[in-house]
Amino acid sequence: MALRYLTIDFNSFFASIEQQERPELRGKPVGIVPVMAETTGCVAVSLEAKAAGLKRNARVAEARQICPGIEIVEARPEVYINYHRRLRDAIASCTPELTVQSIDEVTACVAGLVNSRADAEKLAHAIKTKIAREVGPLLRSSIGIAPTWLLAKVASDMQKPDGLVILDDEDLPGKLLPLAPGDIAGIGPNIQRRLGEHDITTMEQLWAANVPVFRGVWGGVRGEQIWRLLHGEDLPYFEQKTGQTIGHGNVLPPERRHADAALAALHRLLQKAAMRLRHSQLYAGALSVSVDYVGDQSWAGETTLTETQDTLRLTHALNDLWARRPAKFARLKPLRVGVHLTRLIDLKLHTPDLFEEKTEKSRGELFKAVDHLNKVFGKNTVYLGGAHGATKDAPMRIAFTRIPEPEIEEIDRSYEGRLKKPAKKLPPPAEPEVW
Repeated sequence: MALRYLTIDFNSFFASIEQQERPELRGKPVGIVPVMAETTGCVAVSLEAKAAGLKRNARVAEARQICPGIEIVEARPEVYINYHRRLRDAIASCTPELTVQSIDEVTACVAGLVNSRADAEKLAHAIKTKIAREVGPLLRSSIGIAPTWLLAKVASDMQKPDGLVILDDEDLPGKLLPLAPGDIAGIGPNIQRRLGEHDITTMEQLWAANVPVFRGVWGGVRGEQIWRLLHGEDLPYFEQKTGQTIGHGNVLPPERRHADAALAALHRLLQKAAMRLRHSQLYAGALSVSVDYVGDQSWAGETTLTETQDTLRLTHALNDLWARRPAKFARLKPLRVGVHLTRLIDLKLHTPDLFEEKTEKSRGELFKAVDHLNKVFGKNTVYLGGAHGATKDAPMRIAFTRIPEPEIEEIDRSYEGRLKKPAKKLPPPAEPEVW
């Protein structure tokens, strides 16, 4: 089989960037948090922290217990996006046919560049050298090279950190057998449950299963595609996701954990999502809202609406949902809020409402103008009043599967300055006083 794909997965990406930017953090356990509070979770941890047993999403208090002396640093999304772009350019100079999988993962088609295992190793080392020289030596990565993009992804996860795994015809299925089915991208808990119904719980059993079994587990042609990719047959890349949404979430700082601040933050998140909706040339047919409270309680609401891009209509829908939430939640302290726009359709498929076509068109032009003003003069130059007081509560966040565009959702006139601004550190908790 030909070696056609290379996947590069950056190790402890956000934490490694902070260590690259700040030499005083190198060699130390580091936790990256979205907001500077002891009650929040680590969105990323450094290799040193992982070696001590700390995992991503651990609470700061737990992180301090597992890694005494850990440095807690506030996330800087603009910096991470800037590094992502620099890394993408460095990789493209070695192998130009790139597909960005996430903020910390890129796949390249290397068919024609790689004709042997020796060529594959040479290319992988050239990429690592290029990154170390042009971006920084702390940006370590694990590289997988294989006949299919799915196998390349699997290979990139097999040796961390700073690994290189090649899966050629003589390696299959031998090198895969120590893995679990869940180690294959696209085999999540639901698929694992369905595999279990077919008595498939090991990689050996998965490899031995035939195409009809795969089609039955996945419910159609997707199963056959997974089978062929797993067995080395080249197929075009496809997203292994269901449903498309546009949404944002935010952890409230301790001083803003009350109902009024939570509602204002929801409005801020909604206005960001609506701007992205228009930029993506999509319309939304449903809005969902969620709030997690201190004490592990939560509330969520959803409403459907005629497909829209109109921030004002979405604002009214949000207010209606908020007004209908059970009274008991008004007494609780909100910790985390989220907004999602769902049932998305492309602009080309949108049919204007016969009775509101003129209003829709005029409001569409209005919000295009608002978006333009915010892009030119900085975020929050113009915003709807529901978000008043919360314009700083919902800064840009990076999901590993989505790379925000600072130019669209978070642009402001100090953007370049923020790239150079050091990240905040959360000091260790004070020692208790002894009386």
